[in-house]
Amino acid sequence: MEEAEEILGEIERLKESGKAVVAEGIKDLAALKKLGLKNIYIISAPLFEVCEKIGENNDETAILTDLDREGKLLYSKIKENLTRLGVKIDDRLRERLFRTKLVHMQGLDTYIENLMSS
Repeated sequence: MEEAEEILGEIERLKESGKAVVAEGIKDLAALKKLGLKNIYIISAPLFEVCEKIGENNDETAILTDLDREGKLLYSKIKENLTRLGVKIDDRLRERLFRTKLVHMQGLDTYIENLMSS
């Protein structure tokens, strides 16, 4: 239960801040919306275009790509592009999620539900 509360606290902090959130795809978007996050960008166009759009509209963002090898590589590319555009990266939720068994962001909502019910 404590783990779920910590994760939910980070999600709530992100919601209240209004910061942008970057996710990999439609299923990730759906899971993050279920948790109440808004201002979510998904990688649906060439990466540089998505990063430019984020940079035009946001000073800070959280990158919530998957926690597997591919997600880590994508995270690095996104962070590099956004940092170059002057966007600050908020890694608090991502760092917290690395201490869980979660691998794919599309399962974040279910993961939290399971923690809450156990």
